[in-house]
This record gives sequence, C-alpha cells and structure tokens, in this order.
Amino acid sequence: MESVLPDFLPKDPIMLLSWVNMRLRDDYPQGFETMCQDLDIDSDALKAYLKQAGFEYSALNNKFW
Repeated sequence: MESVLPDFLPKDPIMLLSWVNMRLRDDYPQGFETMCQDLDIDSDALKAYLKQAGFEYSALNNKFW
C-alpha cells in the first residue's frame, strides 16, 4: 500500500497517524476528504494503510484513532 501514497507522507504508521491528525486538526476542520483532495492523496489508500495499523477515521471527531 505504501507505494500508492505520496512520498511526502511518513511511512511509519504512528508518524503518519500523528501527521494526518495534526493536519486535520490545524488545517482541515472541514474533513478528511477535503484534506486528501487539496494534498492530492488517494483517500482510500490512506485509510487502508492506517486501517492496517489498527486506526480508523471518525468523521464525527475528524480524526483517526
């Protein structure tokens, strides 16, 4: 799954979780899909990568946990 994600994203799942949640909190209160569109990230691939590490997105809370 890594190869589908852009090179600028951290490859370590914990670092990626931290990076994504920070961006959602600080820059994208409108949600995950908006962040992915703006940053040209495949949202399904990112969700799948984080899900493999045990994290799921909560739209209600706008974060992965």
